Amino acid sequence: MKLFPFSASIFGWVSALLTFAAPLLANGATFNVRQYGAAGDGLKMDTLALQQAIDAAANAGGGTVLFPPGRYLSASLDLKSRVTLQLDEGATLLGSPHRLDYRAGKLLSLLRADQLQDIGICGKGLIDGQGILLAADTERLSKEKKLANAKEFSRPMIISFRNCTNVTIRDITLKDSASWVQHYRDCEHLTVENIKVRSISIANNDGIDINGCVHVVMRGCDIDSEDDGICLKSDGQACDDVLVENCRVRSSCNALKFGTSSVGGFKNVICRNLEIYDTYEDAIALHIVDGGAMENVRISRIKITDSQNAIFIRLGNRKGAIGTLRGVTISDVTAEILDRPRASMNKLQASEVMTKHRPTLITSSIVGLPGHPVQDVTLKNITIVYGGVGNTPLPTHPRLDYLDKVPEKAKIYPQGSMFGVLPAWGFYCRHAEGIKFDNVTLRVQNKDYRPALVCDDARNIELNGFHVESAGSEPVIVLNDVQGATIRNSAAPASASSFVKTMGSTRDVQGP
Repeated sequence: MKLFPFSASIFGWVSALLTFAAPLLANGATFNVRQYGAAGDGLKMDTLALQQAIDAAANAGGGTVLFPPGRYLSASLDLKSRVTLQLDEGATLLGSPHRLDYRAGKLLSLLRADQLQDIGICGKGLIDGQGILLAADTERLSKEKKLANAKEFSRPMIISFRNCTNVTIRDITLKDSASWVQHYRDCEHLTVENIKVRSISIANNDGIDINGCVHVVMRGCDIDSEDDGICLKSDGQACDDVLVENCRVRSSCNALKFGTSSVGGFKNVICRNLEIYDTYEDAIALHIVDGGAMENVRISRIKITDSQNAIFIRLGNRKGAIGTLRGVTISDVTAEILDRPRASMNKLQASEVMTKHRPTLITSSIVGLPGHPVQDVTLKNITIVYGGVGNTPLPTHPRLDYLDKVPEKAKIYPQGSMFGVLPAWGFYCRHAEGIKFDNVTLRVQNKDYRPALVCDDARNIELNGFHVESAGSEPVIVLNDVQGATIRNSAAPASASSFVKTMGSTRDVQGP
């Protein structure tokens, strides 16, 4: 994967950003699981032997629990402080396909850790959650009334760590979870490096969930997930001081997502050098919908190919709490949002979103709420190519007289398609303030009758080098109820009917 060059000086504002991965536990003896009776044949349950090896390492003051080549079938395992699990190449840790083999509670998973220090998982081996079999068994138990339901939180994850410090996950491959693949909640000094995730068999397979964690480095990872690929959440405390870099993501939902859980918010986050491809929902999705604050977020050097939507930024109100979303910069992005079936459309049968293709393309959007705008968002050095819906609107497609009819949907689960067909093909901004478009190029591959940009109920909009390389029958830019706009170094394409149209109470427009 060819990635953009890195210049560290740009990101010096993050006070405590980790620039090197924390080392795995270096001291301590090695505890070979075979010496504790593990059969490694994939048939016998090795849970007791594996847990004994982990306990022995912990009792010795720390060490490495070694999995030599083999297939180790296990139920839930409890990690211990100062213990690293090392799966050698050819070693597979198999999660039990039987739901009742997993300990219930907040850590419903194969590998569990709570309030531990200095723990790790490493090696060239594989952890296979056997998600299809495990989900089917969960469904069976639900039908037999032995479980309340078979939804995602009734199905075990592969990894669930909470309240842990100095956590390193490196080089391992994680496959086919029955729910989220890995969930790190309220952890500090978390490093996830050079791992692979291959989990597309069951619905709700988030590739990685980083929830309320502080001082995080995620780099060099390759994610292929049924649900959100890289997902930051904040059910309690904020996600703070997070670096995500040099990763490759394919998702049957959203590739890079902040939220939907946003109680604590997100601050001081850098995401850079990402390749996002074959994504069925939003490539970049930034949400504050449960209260909380998003601030100081920098996303840069992103290559997006074959996605349903490029960028979706949303301030909502799902639960009666309206947070704030400000101080976001997205730069150096190329995106192809073309109207064709996704390359992986035949991979999955389990989730409805996998099996249908929306014929109408989704517009990138920045949307707040009345009286609660999204603030201070900069889009810089961005090129997006769209497929286009045609130069003749369908009866269900919006025209400019539709602006006041675009629904608010304040309490609805956020996704880029939530408003239906929008009255712009490039960007739609509503309830927004201080939005800057700097050297942004938009192009449709075929035709699209709509404006490239619509700003509705907005303040202080800046367009500098706003390049639209194709135009339909409507004006290129529409400003409705906009208080203050500056347009510089921008011009309409030759085919445009007009460049800027002002509507409603729009005033103080300077340029082009």
